[in-house]
Amino acid sequence: MISSTPIAAPPALFSADGLVGVIFLVMIGVTIIGGFIACNSERLVRAVAGLIVCFVGVAGLYYFLNSPFVAMMQVLIYVGAVAVTISFAIMLAAPEEQKKIGVSGPLVGPFGFGTAALIAGGFSVLAIRTEWPVIAKINDGSIKKIGIQLLTDYSMVFELISIVLLIAIIGALVIARVERKN
Repeated sequence: MISSTPIAAPPALFSADGLVGVIFLVMIGVTIIGGFIACNSERLVRAVAGLIVCFVGVAGLYYFLNSPFVAMMQVLIYVGAVAVTISFAIMLAAPEEQKKIGVSGPLVGPFGFGTAALIAGGFSVLAIRTEWPVIAKINDGSIKKIGIQLLTDYSMVFELISIVLLIAIIGALVIARVERKN
């Protein structure tokens, strides 16, 4: 049976859709490279710099997922607060002697790399073979809409998150007090 519907060609590289795809792939690359730097650096300052690059890449991915508010919060909270706090903690901590850590488990070395490559290859094949439907825009992602939803539909979740954060702060204070006594 011959279908009468024409097959849509992929967008050209220098069209608007093609460039958006290229920029999306660049954001994925920035995220992966930043995570790789953060995990494999021997110096903590370089690891934090890699973590910042990874956070910026994740913010770019949030923006492409039609969430500019979440992207801005990613930059403000994780890059602006968490990474800077980690940087200050590294600078204020006393330097310790360098210890070389040897092989510690079965997922270290070639077996771990092979496992990660197998998982990444499986996900890549799955992503290429999946039919990705175009979904209509749900909302405009504006701050006003998010604020209204946080204070109406998701108010209980919003309050529960604040309670969890309060418990985390109290736990950190208890741990710091016990350490100070020792």
